[in-house]
Order: sequence, then C-alpha cells, then structure tokens
Amino acid sequence: MLQNEADVLRTNNSFKKAVSTYLNSVLLDRNNAESYFGLGVCYKNLGKIKKAIEYFEKAALLDNENFNTFYELGLCHLKDERSCCAIKCFIRAIQIEPDNPDAIFQLGLAHEASDEKDMALKIYQKLIENSPNYIDAYIKKSDLLMQMQLYRPALSLYNSVLKINPNYKKIYFKIAICLDKLGKNQDAKRYYRKFLTSIPEDENANYAMRRIEKLKEARINKSNLSLV
Repeated sequence: MLQNEADVLRTNNSFKKAVSTYLNSVLLDRNNAESYFGLGVCYKNLGKIKKAIEYFEKAALLDNENFNTFYELGLCHLKDERSCCAIKCFIRAIQIEPDNPDAIFQLGLAHEASDEKDMALKIYQKLIENSPNYIDAYIKKSDLLMQMQLYRPALSLYNSVLKINPNYKKIYFKIAICLDKLGKNQDAKRYYRKFLTSIPEDENANYAMRRIEKLKEARINKSNLSLV
C-alpha cells in the first residue's frame, strides 16, 4: 500500500520522497485522511507551511476526530501567524483529548500571540494545576507576569521551576532579573553569578555581568553617602 510506504519514508525523515509517494496514494484514494495528514507533516518539515496547512485541512475534513491533525494544524497556523485559526484548532484538539498538556500549552501560546494575556495566564494556570510538572507552563506564565511588572508572583513561579528541576540552570537569569527589579540587590547579584558560572556562554551573559557591576557601584555609592 502506497500510504504505508510513504509513512515509512516520513518516519525516516525522507520527506521529499514521502511527498511523492503520498501524492500517488491520494491519486488512488482521494478520501484517505491519513495520506493528507502525512503530506501535511512532510510539508511542515520541509518548511512549506501554507502547503502543510492545505493538506492538514483536507485531512480534518475527512476525519474530524483525529487529535494529531488538529494539533499539527494549530502549530502550522501559529507559524503562519494566524493565531485565531490556531486557537480554533487547539480547542478542537483538546475536545478530542481533554487532558493533553501539550495542546493546552499551545492554546495558551495562541492566546498570547493574539494579545489575550489574561486568557493565556488562565490557561497556563490551569495547566500548572492539572500537570504540576509541566515546566514550560510555569515559565510562560512567569514571563507574562514579568511583562506586566508583577515581579513577586513571577519570582515565586520561577522558584517553583527549580523545585521541579534543580538542574534547570537557565532559570537563574530570570530569578536574578526579578530580584533585581524588586531591589533585592545582594540576592540578585548572587543569582547573576550562579547563572554566569553555570552557563557562561549564554546570550544573556554580558547583560548579567553589566548588572553585577552596576549593583556593585550602587552599593559603593550608598556606602560613601552614608559616611558623609
């Protein structure tokens, strides 16, 4: 069966060959949702997002109960900056698999992309409650709180990430930023240093070093003023 042959090619990342085989499969059976889905996956991996959307939509019309079709279609709409369409797809995916954390997370991202921050916050919070080890939900909610200058609750969530995974060292930088914004200079310096020690080549390393120096200068100036 051509579709099975194409599936094997896709699994082996031979996406161009798989496309050709899937298209031949579709010529024989235009009602094969799995072949359309396979074409969508291949085109997505080939970077042809609009073509991927076209075939995922065909698959969805033929099979309205396939979680993967709506999930992948939502991801493609997000890549294509069509967040409203993505929201509809992720909602349908969640209707099919209500407890799927990845679909819930992507729905939050889609609402965030639509500048619906309050809804995104609610979705991330729901995900944290339902899947307490889903680290990305903590991080995205914290990042949104940071954008809203709500540094204290953001700090609490970033610290929760370390409780779940003590080796998640990238979070040191975000903790340092929160502490810095809250005026906790000594603690901020400590976390900036932990961050630099753990990931010295990170893109934020220069910023962390500059902030450490600024905080040092601020402390020296404060000490000098107190002596006057």
